[in-house]
Amino acid sequence: MSIRVKFWGVRGSIACATPDHMKYGGNTSCIEIEAGDYRFVMDAGTGIRNFGNAFLKDDIKESHLLLTHTHWDHINGFPFFVPAYDAKRSIHIMAGHLKNQGGVQDVLSTQMHNPMFPVPLEAMQASLKFEDFEAGDSFSLAKGVDIRTAPLNHPNGATAYRVDHEGNSVVYVTDTEHIPGKPDQNILNLIEGADLVIYDCTYTEEEFPAKVGWGHSTWEEGMRLCRAANVKRHAIFHHDPDHNDEFMDNLAIEAAEAWEGNFVSREGMELIVE
Repeated sequence: MSIRVKFWGVRGSIACATPDHMKYGGNTSCIEIEAGDYRFVMDAGTGIRNFGNAFLKDDIKESHLLLTHTHWDHINGFPFFVPAYDAKRSIHIMAGHLKNQGGVQDVLSTQMHNPMFPVPLEAMQASLKFEDFEAGDSFSLAKGVDIRTAPLNHPNGATAYRVDHEGNSVVYVTDTEHIPGKPDQNILNLIEGADLVIYDCTYTEEEFPAKVGWGHSTWEEGMRLCRAANVKRHAIFHHDPDHNDEFMDNLAIEAAEAWEGNFVSREGMELIVE
């Protein structure tokens, strides 16, 4: 059985809708996973609005939303996730960094308080379940859809997710900052032998020294981790808003030449992992 992956948002930090960001996309982080007959989503950046339209079109009744963390670029699409307003839907929302900080429901509710947003969380009529766990926990979303998690090095905390289904595996690792010359063992353990790793490649090695402390990594570090852990394919993800289509075209060429497992994720891209 295969896993289908669709990128609904691949941009980091802030959405950017300009003529120079059309090829790779301007919506922020949102990844759809279909494992067997179960479909769910990871992160609620602006890309989740379009996923929500597909959710209704395909008449999905229940799903999970797994959040890596709750910085704006990963949750500010949530108020525009139309299925959450439909009483016929059921959505289980999970996060691994807020168990002792008030919980994920409080964060999502606060985002929708006046004067930041005119519609409160209580207007969402779907059956919403909020669950906080600790990064490092493991659990199942549905029969045969198993999740392992790991903590990441990011301001205010973040969680990586590994999805295993019928012998296939996809790992979502964003947002995280590496320490040069010291591979992150938490990540290595989580991604070992994976078919696909989606990794925080916000910066290049040349840009990284000026961004230390901002909580992000590079495609070169992602490649090193993947090769060390015998990963098959590495999706370059969480593109900096200053990296326009021309920049990303050049990066894609350089990355492919460095290792055949590298590729640049694009909004709307679909992959079959088998």
